[in-house]
Amino acid sequence: MYVALLRGINVGGSNLIRMPALKDCFEAQGLRDVATYIQSGNVLFTADRSSQPGLTAQIEKALSKTFAYESRVVVRSFEQMRTIVDRAPKGFGDRPSVYRYDVVFLRHPLAADEALKSVTAKPGVDRVFAGHEVLYFSRLISKAAQSQLSRVVGKPAYQSMTIRNWNTTCKLLQLMEGKAKPPSRDGAFKR
Repeated sequence: MYVALLRGINVGGSNLIRMPALKDCFEAQGLRDVATYIQSGNVLFTADRSSQPGLTAQIEKALSKTFAYESRVVVRSFEQMRTIVDRAPKGFGDRPSVYRYDVVFLRHPLAADEALKSVTAKPGVDRVFAGHEVLYFSRLISKAAQSQLSRVVGKPAYQSMTIRNWNTTCKLLQLMEGKAKPPSRDGAFKR
């Protein structure tokens, strides 16, 4: 089981892709058990191919051709998602009324130590931690406008990142574990 995290779709009126069409695109690539979760481009699927770079290239090519945009995708296996959630910094996600929590997924070959040069923290507002192929980022809700996270968008490294909030990251893992409600007829998981 894998999850493909698409970057830059259905945001600010750009790269609008309907979830049934996205599901169809994945199925046309021979990927199975395809289901989408929310509109931000999270696609769960199974595949015979075990090479993540190969899967990533195949998916990006299909998306770019089908939807006429330059696709960038981060693919993670069930085991990788389990590690990302299990190895989050102590207390990460525990105070949602005080902090916003995000996971910055890094696209190969961008490594966490290199990404830290672009994803910086403002003292007293942000905290950023390196993980395996991810960064964990939290920011005070009361000072969110001062956060450095929004500034990463203008940096070249941003092209090799996609960001999901902590709740979405945990939900994707839960869906991968098969603990959520089954998909609806159109293949979209419901909250």
